Amino acid sequence: MKIKPIYMYAAVVVIAIAVVVFTSWNGSKTSDSGVDIMQQQMPDDDIHKNLKKPDDLPTKENVNESAIKQLEELKKSVEENPNDTLKLRQYADYLTMAHKQDEAISYYEKILKVNPKRTDIYISLAYIYFTQSDFNKAEEYTNRILSYDKNNVHALYNLGAIWASSNQKEKAKQVWERIVKEFPDTETSNLARNSLSRLQE
Repeated sequence: MKIKPIYMYAAVVVIAIAVVVFTSWNGSKTSDSGVDIMQQQMPDDDIHKNLKKPDDLPTKENVNESAIKQLEELKKSVEENPNDTLKLRQYADYLTMAHKQDEAISYYEKILKVNPKRTDIYISLAYIYFTQSDFNKAEEYTNRILSYDKNNVHALYNLGAIWASSNQKEKAKQVWERIVKEFPDTETSNLARNSLSRLQE
């Protein structure tokens, strides 16, 4: 079965989002400029006039009609072929983005029943639990990756972020120092260095 490049890009985007979220763990509260972005005024010009204010969160009324249609089509596809892990993954990802994380979890779990070594699925599940501040579950899913791939640098980094967010800063420090030492020429090593410096602030 040939996988379309768009699906690969979607998977990469989800993993990138997970890494970014884990990177910005609760230890850093301010931006580099020291100004709260949420309190800044949106420019009043032609470029920005249609952008929403930070208080205008997505609701059922203002969600893009094509996104709703895509979600419905994916749901229908999943119902017609519940063993198609590609469609299951796409649908679960859409549910996650639509803030229906509890529903997404069940679809991710179905994928794991077919293939229990899907690192991308464990990262997605850990991301969901991390955003819900369920650090025990986030750690559990991250450790599942490490049980079969003990040197997965992304899982190691995320484990450090989980620990840092749950006030286990010494454990976070140890895992991030390991990444810097054992994987020195990686982007994740740079993230670990930055996170180590934030731990000491």
